[in-house]
Amino acid sequence: MNVMKAINKQKKDSFSLALVVFIVSSIIWSVSSAGIKVGLVLDKGGKDDKSFNSSAYEGAMKAVKNLGIELKYVEATDSNSLESLHRNFAQKKYDLIIGIGFAQADAVKKVSALFPETHFAIVDGNVEGPNIRTLLFQEHEGSFLMGAAAAMKSKTGVVGFIGGMDIPLIRRFQKGYEAGAKHINPKIVVLNNFIGVTGEAWNNPAKAKEIALAQISQKADVIFHAAGASGSGLFDAAADKKVFAIGVDSNQNWIKPGTVLTSMLKRVDVAVYDTIESAQNKKFKAEKALFGLKDQGVDWAQDVNNEKLWTAAEKTKMNDLKKSIVSGKVTVPDYYKTK
Repeated sequence: MNVMKAINKQKKDSFSLALVVFIVSSIIWSVSSAGIKVGLVLDKGGKDDKSFNSSAYEGAMKAVKNLGIELKYVEATDSNSLESLHRNFAQKKYDLIIGIGFAQADAVKKVSALFPETHFAIVDGNVEGPNIRTLLFQEHEGSFLMGAAAAMKSKTGVVGFIGGMDIPLIRRFQKGYEAGAKHINPKIVVLNNFIGVTGEAWNNPAKAKEIALAQISQKADVIFHAAGASGSGLFDAAADKKVFAIGVDSNQNWIKPGTVLTSMLKRVDVAVYDTIESAQNKKFKAEKALFGLKDQGVDWAQDVNNEKLWTAAEKTKMNDLKKSIVSGKVTVPDYYKTK
């Protein structure tokens, strides 16, 4: 009898041990199969700027849905907070930290050096390092198309450009836009204004509206902005005065259908998603990744909100011009190379 009890006890113990092993194995599998931890550092415009940051956020959220990653995002209140935001993510063992905007270059450079096992990425900041992927765009190519679009649609022979912060990156937009307009109409007048010289320029719709109204008073009937969240001021002015506006970064055609002629797509969402996917699949490379017209990293937006504003001939002309830029038949000036 005692022998039978001992046998039964041994069976129960063996079962219990097997159950524990199964549970522990399941937990380990669950942890190891979970997505990576990604920290997203947005700039002052925030995820609802309907532009640059919104696009980055959309790309990261797509990765949450498709790749099962763990995502946390923060919005920088000012430039002084950037380094601490990156450092906090790194200290919490995030696998990949992505900074949105050139202003984060110093923070990424400093923190990445302190955490060499962590992957870092930055949009629009040219930072080199063994654990940094730099995401850069050929903004001048997309802006050239926007200038061509503005010149095609202008009835007054005057178009406008509103830049956010007066920095080389936005000068690159401006130079490409002016070249595109003059490619269509060599005699066209291009008005250029910038909102400011600090980060506040990205979130000042009132100033953008003031500038837009001033340009409109000088006969500008198509105005392109590269000003982040400030662009909403342009859209309001354009709608009030019945002229065309051109959006930037994300597809902004929906904001004021009939007023927004098109938008220069800067596929920050694609760059962010691709970077997260590469880290998830252990294929992350420290490199300078370029996105342009050739790979649709930049483009012009066509959808139901603006399709009635374009004739078939005009669409063909725009797409033919895009092909000519990609093939090298049309050379787009680059502010970075020829200031």
